Amino acid sequence: MATIVVGISDFKASQNSSDVLITYALGSCIAVVVYDPHARVGGMLHFMLPNASLDAVKARENPCMFADTGIPLLFKACYQLGAEKKRMIVKIAGGASILNDTDFFRIGQKNITAVRKIFWKNNVFIDKEDTGQNFNRTVSLGIADGRCTVKSAQGMAREL
Repeated sequence: MATIVVGISDFKASQNSSDVLITYALGSCIAVVVYDPHARVGGMLHFMLPNASLDAVKARENPCMFADTGIPLLFKACYQLGAEKKRMIVKIAGGASILNDTDFFRIGQKNITAVRKIFWKNNVFIDKEDTGQNFNRTVSLGIADGRCTVKSAQGMAREL
């Protein structure tokens, strides 16, 4: 089994059944997890901010930093490996308010809203999600079976 770490502002896609994609310590960031069970292709994006218009220079340097530029890259990479949009299972996790629920900037909530809006505009349904609250999450995706697990900072793990 090969563990492939998806860093902050990063994405990975795979069709290798022995791969497990994992991203650690999602706070206000969001992990977008996609999986095509027919092609056995999966991918994961760990984005930080909702919209590339917040910083055009950073968006050009690292489009995976933003939801609106990172999500299309994730889907295209999966398509290149044989996935099809109509078969894709989509899950999201993260978007927490780590400082407190009255966090002035509310980046976590803005990220949740952005990802939902992007998928809605593109006729993509989010199958499951674990978002909001005030704790970090670690997310993994097994390419062999599409099993997605979310582990909280308190050590509780559950299948998403």
